[in-house]
Amino acid sequence: MAQKSKIKTVLKASLIAIITIVALLLIFNRQVSYWLIKSYQPEITRDKVAKAQPKKADYNFSKVKSLGVQQVVKARSQPNKVQIAGQILIPQIGLHLPIELGVSNDTLALAAGTMRADQKMGTGNYPLAGHHMVDSNILFGPLYTKAQAGQLIYLTNMKTVYEYRIYKRQFIAATDVDVINQTQRPIITLITCDATGAGRLMIRGRYLKSYSLNQAEPKIKRALNGPVNS
Repeated sequence: MAQKSKIKTVLKASLIAIITIVALLLIFNRQVSYWLIKSYQPEITRDKVAKAQPKKADYNFSKVKSLGVQQVVKARSQPNKVQIAGQILIPQIGLHLPIELGVSNDTLALAAGTMRADQKMGTGNYPLAGHHMVDSNILFGPLYTKAQAGQLIYLTNMKTVYEYRIYKRQFIAATDVDVINQTQRPIITLITCDATGAGRLMIRGRYLKSYSLNQAEPKIKRALNGPVNS
C-alpha cells in the first residue's frame, strides 16, 4: 500500500508540474517565442552557404501561417531542416538575421526567407520575406518602425558583401506578388506584414557595390563574422 501511495504522489506531482509548465507557456507564450527567436544563432559558414540547394526549398507563400510559440519551438527543434543562404544586416535599425532558403514556416519562424529559387545576391531582384512581430526588435519588426530611405543594407554569403541603400518604403496589397519578380537592375526587396496583417510593407534598396568580406570596414566585418540576432 505504501508503494502505491508513493507512486500516486509522484504521478500527482508530475501532473501538477506539467500543468504548471503548460499554463506558464500559455501565459508567457509571446515572451517565450521572442526569447527563442533572439537566442537563435546558427553557425553560418561559407561551406554551409555553398551546400544550400535553392531548388529544394519551399516557396509556397499560401502555406505561411501566423507565428506562434508552437511554430517557433518546432523550428528550433529541427535545425537541420533549414538551408542557410547568408546574412542580412541593417546596422541603423538593429536588424541582423540569418537568411535561409524559401518561405516555409520553419524558416520564417527564425530568419529572413528567400522568395525565389533563382535569386542571387547583387544580381537582379533579391527578395526576402520576414515576419513583423509586436516586438520591433524581432525578425523584420525593425523594418516597420525604423526603416527609412538612405539607410544601408548589407548582404553576405560569407565570402562577398553586397551593399544596398534603401530608396523606397511603400505599403502594398498582399496580392502584389509581382514585386518579387526578377528585374534588370540589381535591387533588394524586403517584404513584411503591415500593422493589420492584411497588407504588406515593402522596403527596396538599390545595389551600390560588392567586396570581399575580409575587405569590409571593421565594424561591419565584426558584425558579419559574429552571431546573428545580436
